[in-house]
Amino acid sequence: MKKKSKTIKRILFYVSPYKSKLIMAIIFATLYVLLNLTAPIFIGFAIDNAIEKGRVDFVEIGNLLLIVGVTVLMCAFFQWLMNLCINTVSYFTVRDMRRDIFKKFNTVPLKYIDSHPHGDLISRMINDTDNVGDGLMQGITQFFSGLVMVLSTLCFMLAINVYIAVVVVLITPLSMFVAAFISRLSQKMFREQSKTQGEISAYIEEYVGQQKTVRAFGYERQSQEQFREINERLRVCGEKSQFYSSFANPSTRFVNGIVTAAVCVVGAISAINGGMSIGSISVFLTYANQYTKPFNEITGVIPQLQSALAGAERIFNLLDEQNQKPDKKDAVILNGCKGKVDIENVNFSYSPDKKLITNFNLHVKPGQRVAIVGPTGCGKTTIINLLMRFYDVNNGNIYIDNTDIYDIKRKSLRSLYGMVLQESWLYNATVRDNIAYGKPDATLEEVKAAAKKAFIDNFIERLPNGYDTIVTEEGTNFSQGQRQLICIARVMLCDPPILILDEATSSIDTRTEMKIQEAFDNMMRGRTSFIVAHRLSTIKKADIILVMKDGNIIEQGNHDSLIQKKGFYYRLYNSQFAKS
Repeated sequence: MKKKSKTIKRILFYVSPYKSKLIMAIIFATLYVLLNLTAPIFIGFAIDNAIEKGRVDFVEIGNLLLIVGVTVLMCAFFQWLMNLCINTVSYFTVRDMRRDIFKKFNTVPLKYIDSHPHGDLISRMINDTDNVGDGLMQGITQFFSGLVMVLSTLCFMLAINVYIAVVVVLITPLSMFVAAFISRLSQKMFREQSKTQGEISAYIEEYVGQQKTVRAFGYERQSQEQFREINERLRVCGEKSQFYSSFANPSTRFVNGIVTAAVCVVGAISAINGGMSIGSISVFLTYANQYTKPFNEITGVIPQLQSALAGAERIFNLLDEQNQKPDKKDAVILNGCKGKVDIENVNFSYSPDKKLITNFNLHVKPGQRVAIVGPTGCGKTTIINLLMRFYDVNNGNIYIDNTDIYDIKRKSLRSLYGMVLQESWLYNATVRDNIAYGKPDATLEEVKAAAKKAFIDNFIERLPNGYDTIVTEEGTNFSQGQRQLICIARVMLCDPPILILDEATSSIDTRTEMKIQEAFDNMMRGRTSFIVAHRLSTIKKADIILVMKDGNIIEQGNHDSLIQKKGFYYRLYNSQFAKS
């Protein structure tokens, strides 16, 4: 209960900037309810003018019905204005939530993004915020109009007959007790439903994006079975949540039926004794129904409210995650560097129970080319993650030009590097925009010059719209090699002082790779460069080759000296180039 109230307070915090719209909604709700309650009075007068044969005042009845018609039209108008204000509040609240979630994605440590299914994170941003928006629209609408309706009808009923009003007030709260009991049962299921929705979104996102791999390995049947299992769990918790919540509305309507019966009995007795007219009983029955209606409507939207609360909990769990450590207050901005890199006594592991890099030391002079080789999982890419501060070291220090990287602002630090990864990434924009991703203000001539250095300018010129050709989602209208060449051109445009090439030519044919290597050689001349490679033929010209195993450097030197040692590198090299 405490957690639920905390969640509601945080939702109201997002609503608070739009309180002026809420005040307007309250005003329109009040006018709507008052006009809605005025109509039954005129209908009661009309009934009293037509209860005896031969004594029907058609003129008076006509006037009363005209007043009722105008009142109903004005009710509809004010109800529309009320809904307009509430919808505006809901949409702006959801917009602000999504904005904060997207901002959170850019501020949480990469460890959080890497350790959570991406489909689940997307589900929180889309499905859960939609649930909150729907719950807000329904909840606020029912709350405002319902609160005004209950208070107004209570006043009207007390004015007509105190005794019958007391009967209505005493019986009606039973419906709220019933609704509260049922909501406790359904809340747990709605929370489980939201969690499973995130799980199924993650599964779908993963398998749709990797359909080629799924089909290549004939994994269709197994993937369908796994999906069926998750989907079945979603069905079960969805059915249970709807089953429990579906009791709320019929139960409260049953209580309201008792209220109507009580009004009829007490009202009939009062009419017999001359205390009320037939028209007054009719008005009172309408008011009794109007009084109990908000309770019915609130219980009717309980499923949406529960779903909204469950979604809000998942959203706030994400927003409550710790951000990456902020830059130091006195952190400096480096506009450039010579390229000297020193790594001293660095220890790092992704999880505390599994050591990866221990007591790592490396000293790189400006302009040197450093190649990092070793078996899979030895820590090659981890070194890159530490240099870029994607992850923070557990112990030790890393220096650039004798300045600790933790004394440099992250944005400034990362601007010193140009990185080409094995997995090329393009976004839905023009080819020119993709190449200029790291330098948005680059001219077309600069973009073309970078493309020529990457040997992709001829291909781009042959495209239907040249550099203005739109890249589809994830660049699926280009081959893997073409995507990687565009990524290489992106780095060449930025012209950074330090290069990081993580399997940068893994998806390029041998002939093009030779040209790219020539371009890289020209680009790396005079620059500090880190090259992660499995194909050892690409690193022969490196000044230093670090041979890593189990997070440690076991050999170090240039290609020729390592071959002469006939150690681990020698065996690794010969495993690729030895004759059959």
